Amino acid sequence: MASHKNRNLALNLCLVVVGMLGLAYASVPLYRLFCSATGYGGTTREGQAAPGMQIGTRTFTINFNADIDPGLPWQFRPAQSALQTHIGEQTLTHYIAKNTSNERITGHATYNVIPFSAGSYFTKIECFCFKEQTLEAGQQVDMPVLFFVDPAIVNDPDLKDVKTITLSYTFFPVKNGASATPKP
Repeated sequence: MASHKNRNLALNLCLVVVGMLGLAYASVPLYRLFCSATGYGGTTREGQAAPGMQIGTRTFTINFNADIDPGLPWQFRPAQSALQTHIGEQTLTHYIAKNTSNERITGHATYNVIPFSAGSYFTKIECFCFKEQTLEAGQQVDMPVLFFVDPAIVNDPDLKDVKTITLSYTFFPVKNGASATPKP
């Protein structure tokens, strides 16, 4: 009888350990999915096309920021520091990256939007941040970002006074086929 109870206890403990390992393994993809769905932490959304409609005359100033991990020998900057856009208007901007080393290097950009609560209304259609970027030694590239501000932002009372949104990227080196930092 005692051996039967011990066996059940051992089996239950093994199931708990396996369940916890499975949850730990799935936590990063689930967190990314949560951030994409809610805009948590300034995470933007991905979209197919802008709605093509403008709601009233409300415009936003979009500021652009670029940072680089100290371990990545690149220069990285926005082609322009800011621009004006209307709600729902498809807008194109560019960032410029240059590999200043003598070897081929792959990098991956993470991003966020400030204020964080605007992230769920900032939709990127095309972005260099969707995949890793490989630059040859000395190569300079122009990297487009196509985006729009979702018209649903007008219904968010917490953002009614927001006039400026900052889109910020940080490039990190990719080491051994895996990004040195987790994607948002």
